[in-house]
Amino acid sequence: MGLYLALKWLHVLGATVIFGTGLGTAFHFWLAHRTGNAALVAAAARSTVVADFVFTLPAAVLQPITGWALARVAGYPLDAPWILASFALYLLAGACWVPVVFLQLRMRDLADRCAAGGIPLGPEYRKLARAWFALGWPAFAALVIAIGLMVARPA
Repeated sequence: MGLYLALKWLHVLGATVIFGTGLGTAFHFWLAHRTGNAALVAAAARSTVVADFVFTLPAAVLQPITGWALARVAGYPLDAPWILASFALYLLAGACWVPVVFLQLRMRDLADRCAAGGIPLGPEYRKLARAWFALGWPAFAALVIAIGLMVARPA
C-alpha cells in the first residue's frame, strides 16, 4: 500500500470513528436521558465520557494531521475552497464538541448524585441536557457536510 492509500485509509477511518462514535454515544445517552432514571443516565453518561476520551479525542487530533498530509501527497492545494470549507466545518464541530464534553461530565456527576440520593434529576440537569442537545445538532450537520465535501471535492 502506498503512502497516499495509507493516509486516505487513516483519514477515512478517523472520520468514521468521529462520526460513528459521536452519533452512537449521543443516541445512547439521549435514550437514557429520556427515561428520567438517574442511575441509568449516570451509567450512560459514564460510558459516553469514556468513549469520547478513548475514541473520539484521538481520532479528532489525528484527523487534521492526516487530512493535511493527504492533501499534500495528493497535490491538492491547501487553499482549495472545499478544503477550507471542510476545515471550517471541522472547527465548528470541535467548537460544539468541547463544551459538550464538559456538559457530559457535569451531567454525569449530577446524575450520580441524584441516583445515590434516590432523587429525580432536577432543573440544573435538564438545563445542561438542553444545552448538550442543542450543541449536538450543529456539530452533526457540520460533520455531514464536511464528509460530503471531502467525498465530492467540488471545484
